[in-house]
Order: sequence, then C-alpha cells, then structure tokens
Amino acid sequence: MTSISLVTGANRGLGRNTAISIARLGGDVIITYRGNDVQAREVVAEIEALGRRAIALQLDIARIDSFPVFADTLRAALLQTWDRDTFDHLINNAGHGEFAMIGETTESQFDGLFDVHVKGVFFLVQTLLPLIADGGRIVNFSSGLTRVSYPGFSAYAAAKGAIEILTVYMARELGSRGITVNTVAPGAIETDFGGGLVRDNADVNAQFAGMTALGRVGVPDDIGPMVAGLLGHDNRWVTAQRIEVSGGQVI
Repeated sequence: MTSISLVTGANRGLGRNTAISIARLGGDVIITYRGNDVQAREVVAEIEALGRRAIALQLDIARIDSFPVFADTLRAALLQTWDRDTFDHLINNAGHGEFAMIGETTESQFDGLFDVHVKGVFFLVQTLLPLIADGGRIVNFSSGLTRVSYPGFSAYAAAKGAIEILTVYMARELGSRGITVNTVAPGAIETDFGGGLVRDNADVNAQFAGMTALGRVGVPDDIGPMVAGLLGHDNRWVTAQRIEVSGGQVI
C-alpha cells in the first residue's frame, strides 16, 4: 500500500523539498500552507508530475483553535482521495525564524516562535493522533543551533531545544502503537529562513561554510531526501533520536 505523508509548511523551502523527495520515493503527499495557495498548487502539480497523488490544505500552525476543523477536513480528504481513514507520516516542518539579540527580542517575537515551533507542534500531534496509522512516523524539525550557538537566535534555538525534548516524550508515549518519532536538525541552509540570512548574506554564508567540515552551507536537496529516507521501512528501529544533517558543522 502506498504511504501517505503530511508535510506542514510544504509550499516552500525545506518543506517543499521534503514533500517532493517523498514523492520521488513513491509516496503520496498532503501538504499544508499558511497563506500562499499559488505556491502550494505548484508543489501539488510537481508531485503529480512524478506520478504520485497530492493535495494541499490550508493550516496556520499558530491557530490551535483551528486544528479540530483541520482534522475534519483532513479526514474527509483522506476518504475522498485515498479511501482511507488514516495517514502514515507527519512531518512537522512549518515554522519561521527571528534574528534578534537577547536585548532586542520582543515578547511578541518570543511568543510567536514558541506558538509555532512548540505549542503548535504539540497540539497538532495531539489532534491528529487518531488519524495517524499505527506503525507510522513523526519527524519534527529542529536546528543545528541547539548544539552550536550563533548570536541572534536565542529564542529560536530555545524553541527548537524544547522540540527535541518533546520528541523523546512522543517517542516514549507513542511507541506502544509502533509509531517512531525523531528530530531532524539541519545546519545552515540556503533558504528564505530568517529573511534569507544564510542564502543572501555573503558574509554569514561564508562564516557558516568555514565552520563546516564539508566546506559549504547546505541546500534544500541536502535535507529533503534524508527526511524521505528516514520514513522508509528500513529505518523502523530508529526512534527518539536527534539526527543532525549539517555537513559536519563545528565538529
């Protein structure tokens, strides 16, 4: 039976790359997007061009009150498109970055990061548990910044640190259902994260490249295929792990 993966925030960046990488390995994909439906439709079309089925659903991870309606919409979509009442993999990718020193970080910035990266992930998993198939997979996105500090990312890194601990607890509590839960922690990647800080700022790009054993910063194609591979049957015995994908950043 073909697997069905739900990737949040998959209209762009690492989420987009992950969704397409899953399709290349033969999986069907449900992508979510917060506001850019044009981008979402483009991703769906690209997945369909690979011969896989895909749909796009709107979801704002910061709007926990919208999760029950989202679950109902998802349930109906699963039945209509796949004639199933469950899906197999949940990839919690959706998020954003804030670059601000501790002295300048606002309460709104701090709360926004934790609402999306921690609270939103916690309650989305809680809401979707009845729809995740036994023996399924959950992958939470963290960051290399939980292991290596870089001034200006304190609140973001703290939120990702919380997700790493939450991953361990999810793995313990969901293990009885055969569901594995892992964290993937990318290093510096050329995307629009943080306003394109690594991609567009040559000095920052060079700094991170100089910290990395493989001599460059990452690109989305370094991350998406790894996540897609982690979902496979061959990795069924991997759970509660933080897997850093950084090219050897500061080792």
